Amino acid sequence: MNDKGHTGQVEFDHEAGIFDGEVIDLRDVITFQSKSVDEFERAFRESVDDYLAFCEEHGEVPDKPFSGRLMLRLPPELHRKVDMSSKLEGKSLQRVAERLMCAT
Repeated sequence: MNDKGHTGQVEFDHEAGIFDGEVIDLRDVITFQSKSVDEFERAFRESVDDYLAFCEEHGEVPDKPFSGRLMLRLPPELHRKVDMSSKLEGKSLQRVAERLMCAT
């Protein structure tokens, strides 16, 4: 589920008989619950709206879904292989890393 650039994930809690959801693309914690399939999308959207309203009321900048910048630590041998691949392909290290990450 998506709303205003935010992504929600829902799981069914069999013991409680409810749907538990969470906005998964933020550092802030936003959760929601519902008792039926028909209600969980509405509960998700209301939670996102409540979060954005809370931030506005308190003068806070809402956390945004991923910036696109990812810093990784790699074993030196893997770093060397990716760097060599980029040079052999005549592409940037960024492009080779994107290709490799999307291949899985």
